Amino acid sequence: MVVATIKCVVVGDGAVGKTCLLISYTTNKFPSEYVPTVFDNYAVTVMIGDEPYTLGLFDTAGQEDYDRLRPLSYPQTDVFLVCFSVTSPASFENVREKWFPEVRHHCPGVPCLIVGTQTDLRDDQTIRDKLSKQRMQPGSQRGR
Repeated sequence: MVVATIKCVVVGDGAVGKTCLLISYTTNKFPSEYVPTVFDNYAVTVMIGDEPYTLGLFDTAGQEDYDRLRPLSYPQTDVFLVCFSVTSPASFENVREKWFPEVRHHCPGVPCLIVGTQTDLRDDQTIRDKLSKQRMQPGSQRGR
């Protein structure tokens, strides 16, 4: 039996939690330390209805240093996860300013899902104080 594959590429600013999201999903464990990603991929089997699919998850580096390398992972993508941290208004702004234009340029018509990460830090007082000094606050819980 041939199992169909779904290619999902995860993009977003550096340090917004893309790798943690993927590791948590694929291993049911939360990583204990931050390790910057250049490029990594994971594969899991998922059931859609009664049919098994291989879900290929491609983790990309969000740092500007990798702007020319990252698009090499885009061909044959079925869906993009565009991530931002709910504790970083700048990363949310970059969804519109950087990530949508980049994926639309390289893969027009491919669906994108916006994913707010680091929701566990939304109520962290250190984060709230830092944002408050900038007259900002963490992203809301709307859309859950």
